Amino acid sequence: MLNRIRDIRKAKGLTLADLAEACEPPTTAQTIGRLETGTRQLSLTWMNRIAAALGVEPASLMRAETGEPARIVAELAANGAQALAAPRDAVLPSELAAADGPAPLVLLVSESVGEYRPGDLLWLRPLDPEHSASAMNRDCLVPRSGGRFAFGRLIDRRGALVGLLPPGAGHKQVVVDNPPWIAVATMLVRTL
Repeated sequence: MLNRIRDIRKAKGLTLADLAEACEPPTTAQTIGRLETGTRQLSLTWMNRIAAALGVEPASLMRAETGEPARIVAELAANGAQALAAPRDAVLPSELAAADGPAPLVLLVSESVGEYRPGDLLWLRPLDPEHSASAMNRDCLVPRSGGRFAFGRLIDRRGALVGLLPPGAGHKQVVVDNPPWIAVATMLVRTL
């Protein structure tokens, strides 16, 4: 088992010192760092203290070594969805953690586009294109050639062609030929 303390701490915008101070009783940033890296054993007591400080369930601090983590793979801006230089782990909401099938994908919104705001995380469930009927008229992320992505409302499916209408006004339909998967939006996480 691997611990996800660092992933969750960073996703919540906390430093080592912030997390150490939020623990009850407070501890040191050095201790949190050692627990994150595994140089100090993460006991049940530490898991409970850190989980309470992060506001998550203790079980969410652990990830099986064989389980594939949810990944932020793209960023949505005014000019469309762009691949990240290096995908990174996303903190998985507890209701998705137990879901069967491939790990969810996450689209990070960096600029206001349509109904999406900067900082939004859009969680997507990958589907085989043969099962795309359930994604019709829903926002989807679709891989394109050259490591690029298309994002928008799935409005058309003809044979191997997939038609998406990007969010926002004035955008033309994007057609992708024979995508290996279609990821349908299942949840929007917006910081208040």
